[in-house]
Amino acid sequence: MRRWVASLRWRLLLAALLAVSLALVLAGVAIARLFERHVTQQFDLRLQDQLTQLLAALEPDADGQPVLARPLADPRWQRPYGGLYWQVQAVGRAEAEPALRSRSLWDERLPLADDTLPDGALHRHALPGPAGQRLRALERAVQWGDHGPRWRVVVAADTRELEQALGAFHGALARSLAGLGAALLAAVAAQLWLGLRPLRALQHAVQRVRDGHETRLRGHFVAEVQPLVEDFNRVLAHDEQGVERARRLAGNLAHAIKTPLAVIGTLAEELQPREPALATALQEQVQRLREQVDWHLRRARAASAAHPARPTPVQPVLEGLLRVMRKVHAHAPQRPDEGAELAWDVEVTPPGLAFAGEAHDLQEIAGNLLDNAGKWARTRVEVRAWQEGPWWVLCVQDDGPGLTPEQCAAVLQRGVRADERAPGAGLGLDIVREVVSLYSGQLQLQRSPWGGLAVQVRLPAAA
Repeated sequence: MRRWVASLRWRLLLAALLAVSLALVLAGVAIARLFERHVTQQFDLRLQDQLTQLLAALEPDADGQPVLARPLADPRWQRPYGGLYWQVQAVGRAEAEPALRSRSLWDERLPLADDTLPDGALHRHALPGPAGQRLRALERAVQWGDHGPRWRVVVAADTRELEQALGAFHGALARSLAGLGAALLAAVAAQLWLGLRPLRALQHAVQRVRDGHETRLRGHFVAEVQPLVEDFNRVLAHDEQGVERARRLAGNLAHAIKTPLAVIGTLAEELQPREPALATALQEQVQRLREQVDWHLRRARAASAAHPARPTPVQPVLEGLLRVMRKVHAHAPQRPDEGAELAWDVEVTPPGLAFAGEAHDLQEIAGNLLDNAGKWARTRVEVRAWQEGPWWVLCVQDDGPGLTPEQCAAVLQRGVRADERAPGAGLGLDIVREVVSLYSGQLQLQRSPWGGLAVQVRLPAAA
């Protein structure tokens, strides 16, 4: 669930980032275009005012040629390349020299296109100007009298001021939108954090159930999550009832079977003086049936591993088993020197290492492995336990004869033993494999550093 919550959080943040970015880009483009249109209109209005003043100052002379009757007020008309220019030119004579032009043009001219304008109409042009300037021009065709020549009157201004205003606005707009985007993303992140808090509380409750600290989901949950919590608790209760029912059935079955087996065993003992061969055969079959019943009982009990259990400390279980094994395997037949004591070495790292499962399941796994190692070891058995992330590893290795790869695969089968001379029904490693598989663990057999068998078991560790 933790990965799901994190994935949902990052997906929502990524979706919010894309949505905010797209919205800000579209808003920025729209605002920039509106501002550019507004500034350009203001620029054209000022040019139109300049054109109106120029037309008011122009008059025809006796020959019908335009003359400037009075000077214009703006000093830029007089300053060479001052950024404000005017020009008067006959219609249809674009290549000819202008009849009049502002002093600011000096010896330059405005390169007008050879087009025809109706009287009173305004034309807008983008023109190259003197000294590499970029100009925006307004043009109007005028005529003095009914039969006089028509003239093109043009005013133009450098667009540097317009471009600077647009550039400054674009920079301020970009900074403002970036700040607004950061604020929106922070607000979305805060909203996601607050909105997903119920899921994090649910995640912690599930972890406590998984680790065995609780048997139900407990805590205060929002109304939207509470139905899910109640349904999950009902599933846990139903599962717990099923496990308990299975345990009771297994116990009843064991009691029902063991009682007749005990009676048969007693009868076989009474039959021993008269029919020793038959009595021995009966006792062997009774013993085998008891082992089978015990094995199936352990398997049924291990099936409850799917039910959450309280954490089981590893070191006390191993130490308790070792105390028993030191007595049981004090003088194993595989040892060359019958007088030498078998050395048992155990190390648990860290000391507080805990198994996320039932204590009797850990005893079942470790007990079978230690018993098997004690049967075949010559001088020593080494037991190591350590944690690897969410798992912990139990390694039991001895210096006995060991197994070939083919034998390692065979002994994991139910009832198969590597040496038929050794006592037992051949169920130990198979029981270990069954219990380990119920915890989704791993069982691996290989050769130990001393030539014997090394068995590694990987099981879930408690938080």
